[in-house]
Amino acid sequence: MKLRALAHSRTGDKGDTSNISVIAYDPADYAHLAAHVTAERVREHFRGIVTGDVVRYALPRLGALNFVLTGALGGGVTRSLALDAHGKGLSSALLDLQIPDRP
Repeated sequence: MKLRALAHSRTGDKGDTSNISVIAYDPADYAHLAAHVTAERVREHFRGIVTGDVVRYALPRLGALNFVLTGALGGGVTRSLALDAHGKGLSSALLDLQIPDRP
């Protein structure tokens, strides 16, 4: 199943760093998301785009995961010629991540 079946996402940016949140629609799905949406999986999913670290912050009381991706925006908003300089499309791309079906 695609991640978008269980969660929605928002992004933010600061310089060349993108922040992507993954928020469970249903808090009961949080443990499943936390088990399968790891920093390593996100880094692999964005291979070729993210040049720095990917750090995950777990927010279980909110039913959310927050990922900080350094070196993700081609130099940053003021230095990149990329069409999506703010990285807003990264949230949609992350929601295409394949995860196992719920048990």
